Amino acid sequence: MSKTILTVDDSASIRQMVSLTLAGAGYRVLQAANGSEGYDAAVSGEPDAVITDLNMPVMNGIEFIRKFRQHPAGRGVPIILLTTESDAELKREAREAGATGWITKPFQQEQLLAVMKKVAGA
Repeated sequence: MSKTILTVDDSASIRQMVSLTLAGAGYRVLQAANGSEGYDAAVSGEPDAVITDLNMPVMNGIEFIRKFRQHPAGRGVPIILLTTESDAELKREAREAGATGWITKPFQQEQLLAVMKKVAGA
């Protein structure tokens, strides 16, 4: 049975690139365009891992992480931030919110797949 990954990003092109990369490696992919949609998908879709952007309308990535971590479905689910930001203070804030890791855009497909394999399994 394949693992399910939720990708949350307001950029349709980023969602598509992430989705194609993960689907090509055998993952089932759910998509959401902002943190609020991502939260709804995360609590109903039971993903094995989440990849979220930081800067999004409606609910940003850190707000999404905090809210998802408070829900029983969010306990133990790896959450990776995929963002253009690389500020150490933002990384600290994301870790405190419950992020598992951080990948800076633009990403390498191999890097994304290696991280997903590590946090979600094959």
